[in-house]
Amino acid sequence: MNIIMYGLIIFIVICIILIWIINTYNKYQAFIIRINEAEANIDTTLRKRFDLLNKSIGIIETNTEEENILQIIEKLRSKKLTNFELDRHLYDAINEYSKYKEKYPDLKNNTDFLKIDIGINETEAEIVALRKYYNDIITDYNKLAQTIPSNFIGILCKYKKRAYFDGKNMDDDITNDFKL
Repeated sequence: MNIIMYGLIIFIVICIILIWIINTYNKYQAFIIRINEAEANIDTTLRKRFDLLNKSIGIIETNTEEENILQIIEKLRSKKLTNFELDRHLYDAINEYSKYKEKYPDLKNNTDFLKIDIGINETEAEIVALRKYYNDIITDYNKLAQTIPSNFIGILCKYKKRAYFDGKNMDDDITNDFKL
């Protein structure tokens, strides 16, 4: 009778451990899906911002006597960048775009330029919201990846801590300044 009892207890303990492993693994997978979704949304918004800035080049050149406008955008056309890098470069491009907007107030009379300006402002609001959503998910994911005992599953599956999309000071020369 004791052997059956010990066997049953060992079986129950093994089942509980397996259930915990499966549950923890599924939590990781749910976070990874949410992170990928957030990254895709950020990517879409950044690409939208890039397209708007790209369209503004022709309008600014047509309505001003400037040449080689928004060279940052032209350089970005052929590069493969992460969302972090693209956001940083687009921030620089928006600063340059704003200088033209201030330097040539007549641009505000152009309806196409106004549409682009409104679109750029909308994408900025979207990026702020998406950045917060992404960072909230990353916080929860990193807690799971760093706390015992769930970090054992993370180690086994090679899940590592992820960087925050924190929008640090974009005016400095430090390009690798996103928190881990």
